[in-house]
Amino acid sequence: MEEKKVNSFLNRLKENAQKQSNYGGETEFNDAQMNVRDCPNCGAGRAKQDGVTHCAYCGFEFINIKLTDGVYIKKEDNSI
Repeated sequence: MEEKKVNSFLNRLKENAQKQSNYGGETEFNDAQMNVRDCPNCGAGRAKQDGVTHCAYCGFEFINIKLTDGVYIKKEDNSI
């Protein structure tokens, strides 16, 4: 009788373990990828990050930003 109780208890534990969901939700499977960009001037590889404007090796300018008048912020006039 004691053997039967232990087996049924173990079976219930196994069933409960299989029914449980992962903490934090289901696992998402994505293809591996690299977010890299090569410098068109010297060919040096670098991580592609927002805000990086120049190549660290040759100084090539990736992004040329010109400030214009915005809705709330105006260009400063230094001719005063």
